[in-house]
Amino acid sequence: MRSTRDKNFADGARLVGFPMPHIQLPATDGGIFDLGIARPGWLIIYCYPRTSSPDTPTPTDWDVIPGARGCTPQSCAFRDHYRELQQKGADVVGLSTQSTQYQAEMVNRLHLPFPVLSDQKLALATALQLPVFHVDGMTLLRRLTLAIKDGVIRHVFYPVTQPENHADEILSWLDLQ
Repeated sequence: MRSTRDKNFADGARLVGFPMPHIQLPATDGGIFDLGIARPGWLIIYCYPRTSSPDTPTPTDWDVIPGARGCTPQSCAFRDHYRELQQKGADVVGLSTQSTQYQAEMVNRLHLPFPVLSDQKLALATALQLPVFHVDGMTLLRRLTLAIKDGVIRHVFYPVTQPENHADEILSWLDLQ
């Protein structure tokens, strides 16, 4: 389940200082999100493998793939801490390789106050050589978070081992910035 790209990613430090590419991804709010536009404050992009709708079975061996489980609790934690993150000058978007239509169901079901971006064509994953894995014919992102300021990657959280606590980790990190 480990890809060559994953072995070369290490901790993501090679991306620090790298300008975000001008890649436009569809968002669940109906817009197109240009990742390369410098925004005020911090942009936190949490990347996750996938979520499953309640009536959909999980992929093959999902429970034994390191880092696969926890996408819904992670998204809910960012939802629950969204106001606090904004108060610290950060905006949040989620990102997966699932389709925008699929993601929209999750955003509505979980009442997420922020958009989720679709990298279904792997444009960002390829441009930044993000770690991925393959299961049941799907290419999925490994869980990681990019902290971006002024259009430049300032920090990469990888691996994210406790997705349900990751929003708290981001809040603590922002206190030090």
